[in-house]
Amino acid sequence: MRAGFGYDAHRLAPGRPLVLGGVAIPFDRGLIGHSDADAATHAVIDAVLGAAAAGDCGSHFPASDPRFAGARSTDLLADAARVVRAAGFSIVNVDCTIVAQAPPLASHVPAMRAALAAAAGIALDQVSVKAKSPEGLGFAGTGEGIEAFATAMLEATT
Repeated sequence: MRAGFGYDAHRLAPGRPLVLGGVAIPFDRGLIGHSDADAATHAVIDAVLGAAAAGDCGSHFPASDPRFAGARSTDLLADAARVVRAAGFSIVNVDCTIVAQAPPLASHVPAMRAALAAAAGIALDQVSVKAKSPEGLGFAGTGEGIEAFATAMLEATT
């Protein structure tokens, strides 16, 4: 068994769609980034790759590479899951916590779980997503950005 941890954060800005956990969330601002800036999925990618000791999101999908401009992060997660499987592991489970003052995210959690499970090629009951309010504290609490934390457990298949 292997455990991995991931973290990501992005600033919020007007004129961008907000995508979290592979789901478009209605909001007046979105996250800034080279891809779709989906902080939740980026954290999951880092957790999965980290558990396999296979690098991180930035090493596999660098912001300097124009191929990833505007990329859907769930497509990147699917690629990361293939890397993990090729390294001899299967994903046992993924757990992600999203920290945002706004917008309210609880009603989107089921769709996020489904999108992350589909992208990673695992069952819905292997994915947990939680949305937390920072109660006005830090950059997420002031509405400057959104951050996400994730853990992943892998099992050797060989």
